[in-house]
Amino acid sequence: MLTKIRTFFSEVKVELQKCSWPWDPKEKGFRKYKELFDSTGVVIISMLLLGGYVSLFDFILVNVVHFFTRIH
Repeated sequence: MLTKIRTFFSEVKVELQKCSWPWDPKEKGFRKYKELFDSTGVVIISMLLLGGYVSLFDFILVNVVHFFTRIH
């Protein structure tokens, strides 16, 4: 059982060394994570735009349905 666990973790280590990480290991400080920060910024801006888009159409559809279902 213990040998299976050791084998698993050694294989995980080998696979993680093959990965491409979103930072430059040669850089120091915050510049090391430039690609990571840039990607995070793109995701945040995209989510804000998507949220605004969905909210706008929700507002429009609610008002259209309310207009047609109003009882006079």
